[in-house]
Amino acid sequence: MTTRLLIVFLVMGLITHVRGDVDADTTTTTLKPFSLFPLPLIYYTPETRFAFGVAAAATFRFRRDTAHTVRPSQVTVGAAYTQNKQLLFYVPFQIFYNQNRYFANGEVGYYNYNYFLFGLRDRETPQETYGVNYPRIRLNLYRRITGNASGQGLYAGLRYQFENYDITSVQPEGLLASGTVPGGLGNRISGIGPGLLFDTRDNVLFPSHGVLADLSFKAHTRGIGSTSNFGRHVADVATYHSLTNRTTLALNYVLSLTTGVSPFSALSFFGGNKRGRGFYEGRYRDDNLALFQAEIRQQVWWRLGVVAFGSVGVLGTSIKGAAYRNEFLRFNQPKGAYGAGLRIRINNDKLNIRADYGRGLPQTGTGSSGFYLTIGEAF
Repeated sequence: MTTRLLIVFLVMGLITHVRGDVDADTTTTTLKPFSLFPLPLIYYTPETRFAFGVAAAATFRFRRDTAHTVRPSQVTVGAAYTQNKQLLFYVPFQIFYNQNRYFANGEVGYYNYNYFLFGLRDRETPQETYGVNYPRIRLNLYRRITGNASGQGLYAGLRYQFENYDITSVQPEGLLASGTVPGGLGNRISGIGPGLLFDTRDNVLFPSHGVLADLSFKAHTRGIGSTSNFGRHVADVATYHSLTNRTTLALNYVLSLTTGVSPFSALSFFGGNKRGRGFYEGRYRDDNLALFQAEIRQQVWWRLGVVAFGSVGVLGTSIKGAAYRNEFLRFNQPKGAYGAGLRIRINNDKLNIRADYGRGLPQTGTGSSGFYLTIGEAF
């Protein structure tokens, strides 16, 4: 599937904003307690037609956290309305508080949207469109238990996820309409569990060296509101390597494993603006996913940077039975994608506007492509 995306933003406003955030001496920077950047946008995709909206990104530090070593908190607010009368509202965030002792991240959002489905697990089906209406809450709360005041160290905490997936329309002859897909006519997921976070990055918004290792387990059970019982184990590790003072190599390793029977909307997936850029988000869905990504990030001039990236992933099935090939991970069916992008730094905390174009390597027939514009890095 090819997604076309047209983004319009106020260039003069961008130049004015970033100039206002730089000292007269360009060899030094000032970390402001608060920085706000608005981004008007227009985009087009086949499932939405034209959409119009606005996004705004803020970085800030709390009044008691004015030391240079305190990591910046960041909140993005975005909203859009489409020609197909769809509504998107999302607020991803990461918050550092009390000299980096406490860390929270996640997302609050509401989506009235259409998605494409291309089949599940190792069975591909013709593309079908379905409509869904759901709120989303993802909340991760951590306390630093080892490390230093700069925020580097080991964090422990709890993670919670909630989505009430109300399927509003399906194609009459499609896979979801058959009633054989878990959660295919609607589902609710509610899961909670422990998490560990090990972080030695030099900068949380655009690292040049260090490690971020995120380990978690969430149990989704009927006892806390989920419509089915399943578990999800995730290990997400990123390493950053400074090759020169302007060049960084970023690597990402992801392993996502499911126990029990997950609704189709909560399966591990390959594709989207973070994992497998170049494929439609959820183009491939299964119980298990192993993914490797690499990205070269090059600072070119002033606040302009470029990147080149690639990814490869394999999926696998946990369900046993004659209907599925019981393969934990199908290494003989890798999915690959590659691409390049631009970065525009919008403040001195190194927060970037990210514009990426990716292409998915063809499995059979033609490949796919996608253009992505968002705020912050993929990993």
